[in-house]
Amino acid sequence: MSLVLLLTFCLGMTSAAPRPDASLDVQWLQWKIKYEKKYSMSEEEHRRAIWEKNMQIIELHNKEYSEGKHSYTMEMNAFGDLTNTEFMTHMNGFQKQTINKVKLLQKRQTPDLPKSMDWREKGYVTPVKDQGSCNSCWAFSVTGALEGQMFQKTGQLIELSTQNLVDCSQAQGNMGCNGGSIEYAFQYVKDNRGLNTEDSYPYEAQDGPCRHKPENSTANVTGIVMVSPHENALMHAVATVGPISAAVDTAFVSFRFYKEGIYYEPKCSNTSVSHAVLVVGYGYEEEESNNNHYWLIKNSWGKFWGIDGYMKIAKDRDNHCGIATISSYPTV
Repeated sequence: MSLVLLLTFCLGMTSAAPRPDASLDVQWLQWKIKYEKKYSMSEEEHRRAIWEKNMQIIELHNKEYSEGKHSYTMEMNAFGDLTNTEFMTHMNGFQKQTINKVKLLQKRQTPDLPKSMDWREKGYVTPVKDQGSCNSCWAFSVTGALEGQMFQKTGQLIELSTQNLVDCSQAQGNMGCNGGSIEYAFQYVKDNRGLNTEDSYPYEAQDGPCRHKPENSTANVTGIVMVSPHENALMHAVATVGPISAAVDTAFVSFRFYKEGIYYEPKCSNTSVSHAVLVVGYGYEEEESNNNHYWLIKNSWGKFWGIDGYMKIAKDRDNHCGIATISSYPTV
């Protein structure tokens, strides 16, 4: 092979490799600083390519939103350097499990319930947390529901320890940062006769030895109520009980980069759920119509995600993303 042909071949191979979009250099740098991202030289090239692909998806979606094709917007956030497979592996840890001897809140008629509800306004909800790289969404969902019920009982809103659940509920069937069940976590608190406060047992985003101390417990569970898998039953529970633990399908990039508006993903499953959240209310936007109703959910991905850590997800649209498929709350 001649030198000219060899150079042509080599240059051709080089040009075929993906190159960073120089117009995004400033945004990439700002994003790394904001989320404190640091990579080796080889890793940075790989993560930059993933980030750019995600940025393209977000920009296309928001362009279509401006054309009236979507009911919500997306934005780049801390998860921008992950593929969807990586994200699902690191950020979802809900296990679909149920236990025997729990009460069942049946499907209800809901004509007299309020048209909107937001338990944050009534003092039932603690600040948004960040689960980090630990698959502990189930624990945050449980502490949220229990915090609300304890507030109703005592009039005091005290943050409860998710790390206590991560470290200590293996005997009930949970697996710490490898995932867990909402019902198993409630059962742990009931069996243990208490759950520590966040201040006494702070979150570490990793598995550790069980360090529960009875003297630091401020909450207990006397029973577990499973809500019938229908949206009107969930509405009844949210309207009359308080924040409710639930699970949703988060398999889509659109969920990961949700910013604001009512989330509706046509491909979202209403049976296959992978991520635990807390339903803190429901309502509707602007003029009441069939597609303007939403559930208000509190997530555990930090305040930089969604609406300061919250999402409005489509309500009364065939159990969208499985919001009513598995939901429950504790009695105290």
